[in-house]
Amino acid sequence: MQRQIILMFFSLFFFVVGSPGAAEQAPAQNRGALFKVQQQGGQTIYLFGTIHVGARDFYPLEPRLAGLLKQAPVLALEIDPLGDPQKLARAVQRHGLSNKAAAAMPPALRQRLDRLLRQYNIDADAVASMKPWLLASLLTVSEFATQGYEASLAVDAHLSKQAHAAGQKIVELESADSQMALFDRMTPAEQLQFLQEAIAGIEDKEQAGQAREIADAWRKADVQALDALARKAEQDDTFSGRFVQQVLLEGRNPTLADSVVNLMARENNSVAAIGVLHLVGKTSVPELLRKRGLSVERIY
Repeated sequence: MQRQIILMFFSLFFFVVGSPGAAEQAPAQNRGALFKVQQQGGQTIYLFGTIHVGARDFYPLEPRLAGLLKQAPVLALEIDPLGDPQKLARAVQRHGLSNKAAAAMPPALRQRLDRLLRQYNIDADAVASMKPWLLASLLTVSEFATQGYEASLAVDAHLSKQAHAAGQKIVELESADSQMALFDRMTPAEQLQFLQEAIAGIEDKEQAGQAREIADAWRKADVQALDALARKAEQDDTFSGRFVQQVLLEGRNPTLADSVVNLMARENNSVAAIGVLHLVGKTSVPELLRKRGLSVERIY
């Protein structure tokens, strides 16, 4: 299951074209997940769970969170989607492109890929040098777009746009290079399997249902549904499911927790907005912070 939802929880902002447009006004309600973390007798930081695609009815964000964001001395993001585009381009060049990518693909998989590229109106020649993991990511973004969830409306991009407009300080907890390097750890054979599983999820319509399930859980700040998604991710025994759980979540959460602690020591009442799957489950950032003796309250 996890393989089809990776782009909603993992920051691949080089697919974003331009800035997120103006959001339609919808009734403000709780979205995602919000945690308050405190040191005993010390500083406070708020953790907000995002998804990396969006829809116009995600906005505006609820007043309590909007107030925290407005007053925060720092907004921390995994990476800033409106940051230096050259850094993103260099990361894609280093980890996502190869002259040998097309030649290594089995003919049967190539046929299935070409069919989806035509479905999404993507020029096959334009993506011929993409490594299989990057093609899988592009297909995922394209499929979510057909379901009404766009990278240009991602929650992270919305927050970044607001912070830049207000002159607020933005801190990146990671980098595009470090994130993409994790995918590039896969061997060529593993990357082909990763792509095949992504294509299979689209072909059997599994991904469309999952997109709705995840978006609804985030849209309603549904605690039980988000926790259930975390359990499904932990139990996914596909290759890509294990990769996402072990490398992209469990492998990154300790570093994210370190970054949260360091930021909290420097600044009081900051907001760290990271993918919501990092905030739920047995190995989540909040659980790691609890084990360090910090007070962690789930607000919603």
